[in-house]
Amino acid sequence: MPTLGDIAKALDLPYRGEHDMPLRGLASLDSADEGDLSFVSRKKFVASLEASTVSAVICPREWVGGFSGAVIFSDAPYRDFARATRLFDNRPTRTRRLHDTAVIAATAKLGKNVTVDAGAVVDDNVVLGDDVWIGPNVWIGEHSRVGSGTELRSGVKLYHGISVGHSCLIHANTVIGSDGFGFAPTDSGWEKILQLGGVRIGDRVEIGAGCSIDRGALDDTVIADDVIIDNLVHIAHGVSIGAKSAIAGQVGFAGGTKLGERCTVGGQAGFAGHLEVADDVHIGGQGRVSRSISQPGDYASGTGLMRTRDWARSASRYEKLNDLVKRIDALEKALAEKASSSVKD
Repeated sequence: MPTLGDIAKALDLPYRGEHDMPLRGLASLDSADEGDLSFVSRKKFVASLEASTVSAVICPREWVGGFSGAVIFSDAPYRDFARATRLFDNRPTRTRRLHDTAVIAATAKLGKNVTVDAGAVVDDNVVLGDDVWIGPNVWIGEHSRVGSGTELRSGVKLYHGISVGHSCLIHANTVIGSDGFGFAPTDSGWEKILQLGGVRIGDRVEIGAGCSIDRGALDDTVIADDVIIDNLVHIAHGVSIGAKSAIAGQVGFAGGTKLGERCTVGGQAGFAGHLEVADDVHIGGQGRVSRSISQPGDYASGTGLMRTRDWARSASRYEKLNDLVKRIDALEKALAEKASSSVKD
């Protein structure tokens, strides 16, 4: 069990309190009790801190107020709380063994200290770097590569020819490299377009559970370095996600869209195909991105929640907007002609 002094030293932060005071775990300020470590990242919660029985807290020096417990002083408490979680890590650890029920092709190349759990399948000519962890029932298709230190959780599927960088984490049941939705219409139905590209995922990428990332039709689908992706995200063929971008749950990208670097995308946003979005663009939740965005900044669309009766009235008026615009244009034209005539007179 780490002590207050251990944690402060690991975070390289000054503190107030007894060096040897043990801290059993992390907790939110609302649920924290004696023996817990919490944090305050917003000034509006300072009053809750003063009334809390938590043993220690991470917060700025000027927010301590009347709190009498131990404090680790931080100008970025949320960031340092994130760092502190590593000191209380309770996740399972890798075995560094190849399970008896795993199926590993003779042509596969495995680095040092690789873990392959029960039921996993590693196909021909796969390359796994050092310290890779392949979870139970994972399938890695032929000619795919997984970089050092990367972890694939239970049930992840990598199709053939997929490249994943080092120090990535891909959560359960995500599928990478399935066919993009490519079909040509014909008189007799749909002609499938074979998806001949791949998927390239950079370094230090985290992808949530239940995501689907399609392979490219001709060019690869690309996820750049340091991207984080939430659960249930769909990324279609040929999409490119720029470095250090963050994508929340249930977002969908149609084929060929290019998202810039350091972008954030709120939950349930949707992107039409073959768009280009500049760097440092921030899309609000449920945003409907139907055209390219060339300037950085915050963007949103849709309407806020309202009573059904009010929404129905607004929706009926929305249907009349086109006619209203035409009438306004006609009135402006008439007024302009009248003003011009008056000047001449």
